[in-house]
Amino acid sequence: MSELTVVVENLRKGYGPGDARVEVLRGVSLQIQKGETVALVGKSGSGKSTLLSLLAGLDQADAGTITIANRNITSMDEGELTQFRAANMGIVFQQFHLVSTLTALENVLLPLELLRRPRASETARSLLEAVGLSHRSHHLPSQLSGGESQRVAIARALAINPSILFADEPSGNLDEETGEKVMDLLFRMVEATGTTLVLVTHDPELARRCGRVVHLEHGGLA
Repeated sequence: MSELTVVVENLRKGYGPGDARVEVLRGVSLQIQKGETVALVGKSGSGKSTLLSLLAGLDQADAGTITIANRNITSMDEGELTQFRAANMGIVFQQFHLVSTLTALENVLLPLELLRRPRASETARSLLEAVGLSHRSHHLPSQLSGGESQRVAIARALAINPSILFADEPSGNLDEETGEKVMDLLFRMVEATGTTLVLVTHDPELARRCGRVVHLEHGGLA
């Protein structure tokens, strides 16, 4: 069996106080192999985005454990988690989340500079070229289209050569044609780098492009 990248055991998460509390995840257990592409699907409220946020260390579980690359991220303090996430994870959001005051090139450079990676500028320029935006390197996010912004976000997420890439509805804010082109790019780059991909989507066609589809229903695996 290939090396496990992600092991989730009995993960639980709820929101709200007392009687108003809503249990979003009810003891989810899951394993994801290194290099797998996995789609998390389910109706709104099924817990897929919550699960992604927990896997990416953006939220804290109420109970259970998440182990990534043999590290238990649920036992890390905020500082350890921030460092681990910066060094090992790439995240692509539906809303792009580019830094508005930085150019496309500077956005891709940011994680590399934070980690003091050698040849950061060369890597960032190469990635912008790979996503077809070398001619837009000095443009601010406000000067880019939605598709261009998402391509910059993909380049930024892959800049550190992460062991795992999380994508939350990455084509959700794009028109169908643009979304298809951006997703083609994402899957090509993931395949070329051998990066593990965990993707949240409502789009069944997009889900089928992944090697495995995981269905969530009522806070558990269907």
